[in-house]
Amino acid sequence: MIPVTILTGFLGSGKTTLLKRILNEKHGMKIAVIENEFGEENIDNEILVQDTSEQIIQMSNGCICCTIRGDLSRVLGDLAAQKQSGKLDFDRVVIETTGLANPGPVAQTFFMDDQIASEFLLDAIITLVDAKHANHQLDEHEVVQRQVGFADRLFITKADLVDEQQLADLRHRLLHMNPKAAIRMVNFGEADIKEIFDLRGFNLNSKLEIDPDFLAEDEHAHSHAHAHDEHGHTHDEDHDHASCDHDHGHCDHEGHDHAHHHHAHHDDKIKSFVYRNDRPFDPNKLEDFLGGILQIYGERLLRYKGVLYMKGVDRKVVFQGVHQMMGSDLAAKWQPVEKKTNKMVFIGIELPQDLITDGLDACLA
Repeated sequence: MIPVTILTGFLGSGKTTLLKRILNEKHGMKIAVIENEFGEENIDNEILVQDTSEQIIQMSNGCICCTIRGDLSRVLGDLAAQKQSGKLDFDRVVIETTGLANPGPVAQTFFMDDQIASEFLLDAIITLVDAKHANHQLDEHEVVQRQVGFADRLFITKADLVDEQQLADLRHRLLHMNPKAAIRMVNFGEADIKEIFDLRGFNLNSKLEIDPDFLAEDEHAHSHAHAHDEHGHTHDEDHDHASCDHDHGHCDHEGHDHAHHHHAHHDDKIKSFVYRNDRPFDPNKLEDFLGGILQIYGERLLRYKGVLYMKGVDRKVVFQGVHQMMGSDLAAKWQPVEKKTNKMVFIGIELPQDLITDGLDACLA
């Protein structure tokens, strides 16, 4: 299987800079890059060996580049066929999406198309976020929120252009949208290859990484849920953005409260929540319930993932999905020292958290 990395991020977030570094570095990997051709800046200036008659361009270090003129499935099929026939030699694929693209349909290609699914393995979605302009972009463009929601890893670029408080606030905001994506600072595209490739974001495995800050806050929010909700609601209606900025410093002294006030300011459409419970699920009830949720809210669900404790099953059950496409599998046995528990994370657009939580509670054995 040929691993694929999707690189996404809004206009000017630094995708091309990162890509140039990946392609120039002496890592010995042969990478095929698929570029969405209405990209803001084409990569093909100084590092490509020009051959305009060919759609696929061979580069000086053995990497290859092509721009999409049409259907992604067709381009991937083309690449796979040329690799099999020995015409092209590459180890992995990087897809750079245009800055205005929603990465969802790109990711879905790897699940919907059987031919593609048999040859390529979607490894991870990496989203670049421009520290200086991120808040404005997230407020203005839902597609930027989607790019964050789909990510397995978030790279914050241009961090040197903002102060520490702004950076902390941005990290907080991203955390509420996507607590399962590790956040890294990247300057001028300088990222370790190990942070980019083989992240196994779409693997079904028995580990579900959720940012511990989010979990700690989640505990806190749980005990004050109602008060915060009301506060958030009125805050959003009655305050303009300028006074919110002033609020940040003020909230900071109150420890955890900072996060909740902050979350209320932006009231992002894309949010996440974590479901945890130590009681086992009834497998049949859960399957029915999740099936229903996917049918009704599938389009609004971006990514979801879980490690489940099922009644009568001595192994962990893992599941994850993109929109309506869900996969599940049996993972490792529960170890005697392990605490059996359910942990699930849902990332989506205006999801009915209470309805889903109550529904999951009703599926417990």
